[in-house]
Amino acid sequence: MLARREYSRAELRDRLLAAGAGREECESVLDELAALGFLSDARFAQAVVRQKQGGYSRRAIAGTLKQKGVGAEATEAALADHPIDDAAALVALWRRRFGRAPADEREKARQVRFLQSRGFGLSSILRLLREPPPAEEE
Repeated sequence: MLARREYSRAELRDRLLAAGAGREECESVLDELAALGFLSDARFAQAVVRQKQGGYSRRAIAGTLKQKGVGAEATEAALADHPIDDAAALVALWRRRFGRAPADEREKARQVRFLQSRGFGLSSILRLLREPPPAEEE
């Protein structure tokens, strides 16, 4: 499994237990993998932050890491290594996905739902849609 992508310790433990491994056996294997450097929550957190930055808010990335069982220390370290500007990410994502102000209330609701699903705050989203940034010159 580790040959394909990084896993958090908790995520790998859950997969091994679901495959029928015993809890003690599973923990000893995970300890051995960590000692050999094949398993690292810090490295997993770095990979997730790199993958999601620019398309998700800092809050959403931290929530994903928490859901995957990564500790607060590793999460904060990974987020500190990759500075995420939520305002810039929101504008960039909005431009990529929509590129223009909503034409009606239905379209506005669709844009708001999408941006909220990526972890951005409602007040930031409404501010963006009220005063959309000018189109970028190419």
